[in-house]
Amino acid sequence: MTGSLRRAATALLTAACLATAPCYAQAQNKTVPSTPAQAPASPQYVPPELPPSGPAPVPGRDLRMSLGPDYSKGKPWFPNVIGPYTPIGVPEPPLTNTPRISQLIQNGQLILSLEDAISLALENNLDIAVQRFTPWLDEANLLLAKSGFNGRIGFDPILTGSVLMEQVTTPINNPFIAGITSLSGSSEAPGLVDHNVVGNFTYTQNFHEGTQLSVSFSNTRTSVNFGGADLFNPYVQSQLTTQITQPLLNGFGFVVNNRFIIEAKNTVKVGQSQFAQAVIQDVTTAENDYWELVYSIENIKVEETTVAADQQLYDNNKKQLEIGTLAPLDVITAESQLATDQQALVQAQTTRLQDETKLLNDITKDPLGSGLVGIRIVPTTEIRTPEIVENIPIQDAVNEAWSRRPELEQAALNLKNAGVEVKATRNLLLPSLNLFGEYQANGIAGDQHTTVPTGTFGTGSSVVFAAPGSGLAIGAATGFVGTPTTTAGPVFTSGLGTDLSTMIHGQYPTIEGGITFTLPIRNRAAEAQNGTAQINQRLQQTQYRQLQNTIFVAVRNAQIALVQDRAAIAAAEEARKLAQVSYDDEVKKLQLGTSTAFTVTQKQQLLTAAEGVELRDRANLIEAEVNFNQAMGRTLDVNHIIVDGAGPVSRTPNIPGTSSSSASGPGK
Repeated sequence: MTGSLRRAATALLTAACLATAPCYAQAQNKTVPSTPAQAPASPQYVPPELPPSGPAPVPGRDLRMSLGPDYSKGKPWFPNVIGPYTPIGVPEPPLTNTPRISQLIQNGQLILSLEDAISLALENNLDIAVQRFTPWLDEANLLLAKSGFNGRIGFDPILTGSVLMEQVTTPINNPFIAGITSLSGSSEAPGLVDHNVVGNFTYTQNFHEGTQLSVSFSNTRTSVNFGGADLFNPYVQSQLTTQITQPLLNGFGFVVNNRFIIEAKNTVKVGQSQFAQAVIQDVTTAENDYWELVYSIENIKVEETTVAADQQLYDNNKKQLEIGTLAPLDVITAESQLATDQQALVQAQTTRLQDETKLLNDITKDPLGSGLVGIRIVPTTEIRTPEIVENIPIQDAVNEAWSRRPELEQAALNLKNAGVEVKATRNLLLPSLNLFGEYQANGIAGDQHTTVPTGTFGTGSSVVFAAPGSGLAIGAATGFVGTPTTTAGPVFTSGLGTDLSTMIHGQYPTIEGGITFTLPIRNRAAEAQNGTAQINQRLQQTQYRQLQNTIFVAVRNAQIALVQDRAAIAAAEEARKLAQVSYDDEVKKLQLGTSTAFTVTQKQQLLTAAEGVELRDRANLIEAEVNFNQAMGRTLDVNHIIVDGAGPVSRTPNIPGTSSSSASGPGK
């Protein structure tokens, strides 16, 4: 009889301790009855009520590259003529956090919803900021391609010019130059002094069909101190030359001359698509990190409940050991279980700190910015149950993913560039056959003189060859015998106007036309280039199909994950309910004296473990939905993000061995 009373008293004491345990009151957030006639409430973690649908829509987030500078457009020459010769302004990148973060901080905590996390990631994520430079670099390369500098001809007109002045003094050693001989009794030869002023200008222009235009304008003014050999002294001479060359085979056509422009435009689209892909990846990462933080916070609560139950069991066992109703081994077992679950709690707390750090890095440019050091992130968006989206037929899902995924758009654009290379290098196989024409107009004007030396050739005669006013004396010469007859001054004076008029009216024209050709023997260089281009095109076609298959696998795996995680939630819910029933029954047995506190605590541990599994499965399901949206290419639409280069693709590439309906995406 005494033993029965002792067992009953022990059972009542244990029940009272369990009923008044602080962990139970914290978990349930309500008062637990202390009367033995009522079963104590479950000390489980109760998650908040889950909303049945997704978050409310948010305004669109516009990240289009058109909102920023366009580096593919150079500065116009008119009206600011010095604009093209000044640097393009590239602003410094903003490396500080946007004000939105400060607005979300309250009482030393960052109150963060999922939509706020996505918006902050779009504003502050450095990976997105880095990826934005890729389209800008591609636009700068497009500007280079438009100039033609990276091709064989340049499309920017070029004006070159040179202006010079010179004076040349030449010793005279020829009796037939201006009728001059050496000075009598002098050892020095007379000097011929030339004064020249030259101004030459050339304009060159290449056109997209391969036509080349060159216009040169040359001007020379010359005067000499002895003008007997020239009709004009001084004189001005101008020359206008226009030359046009048109390739007929190699180098003819729009594609071959604009290949780098076409490819650069496609590359800009590739860069925009890569930016969209980076946005999708970073938004997906931010979402997953957000849900991992939500899970880690809720998991801490579960682990705290478990540790509290372990602590209660350990305390109860110690009391029973003290009164002699329990063996020491049971106390050691309870203490061991408490230590194990405390380790799990520490690990859960560590995971939360790590998840906070990851999410903070996702949504900030500077995680050490003002007010962010040591801040705690408090997520406000609750774990929800996604709508059922996994029942889409696999063919429809894959076709949608093919039309949306930026990776496939990039592969299609690269395939188009490969086709351009094939066409351009095919043209390079042809010999060069160029048709050219040239027109040249000349003019001349100046002060005209008449100098007519008369005489005969002979030997041993003394002659006088002297220009009027030269002061030259009589000398001895052998050869020409005679006396020059020279007018006292110019008989006709003209200048630059007459010279240009003569040139413009074409009084002295030169007209030339013809064909030039170059025939490379064996032509191995061009063959190698064309062969390389064709091989690369076939490689791109194969990689396109490979990428399609990769997307198929990703979509299928995402669908499987959704189905399996939803089924896992159903099983976890059932397991939690059964664990709850088992725990409640064990508590009733404890009240009736047919169970022990150790068994009740074991049931509690099973219940909290089931709750933890259910929580993990719910987090897995919502992350599976995030990953499914990424696999389907829906991330931008779901989160109302607008990015250039991300959108449906219309045309189908020509892939050998496949029908036109078996692939989806832009072709060559």
